[in-house]
Amino acid sequence: MDKRKCVEFEENDGTLLRYFHHTNGDGLVEVTAVVDPTAYIGPSAYVDRGARVEAGARVESEGWVEDGGVVRCGAIVGTAAHVGAEAVVGRGARVGARTRIGAGMRVPRNATLEADTVLRASRPGRRAQGQGRSAA
Repeated sequence: MDKRKCVEFEENDGTLLRYFHHTNGDGLVEVTAVVDPTAYIGPSAYVDRGARVEAGARVESEGWVEDGGVVRCGAIVGTAAHVGAEAVVGRGARVGARTRIGAGMRVPRNATLEADTVLRASRPGRRAQGQGRSAA
């Protein structure tokens, strides 16, 4: 991250969030998030506090990984896709453009979610559509 390019946002409760531009893609990464240097964070993409994006993963332009969300090694979060709070995108998974993954959902390893898919969690920690093994 290039710490010379800082962007600050104030939440409704007065909490100040500080984001830096990631050197690989120029997307914004909150200071407490952990993003591997080999990950790609596209323009206008956000990785929120406590989130993690692992080696070789991609969050395409306008993508968003909410608080505590995880994008595992080699996974791709498509353009304008949204990974909810505490959700996990499994290793090698492909999340289509404009897809919405609800809070706490788990997308299995190597799964493919088509564009515009919506996964709503009825309870935290639920797997995406019962596919495969848990991404955790």
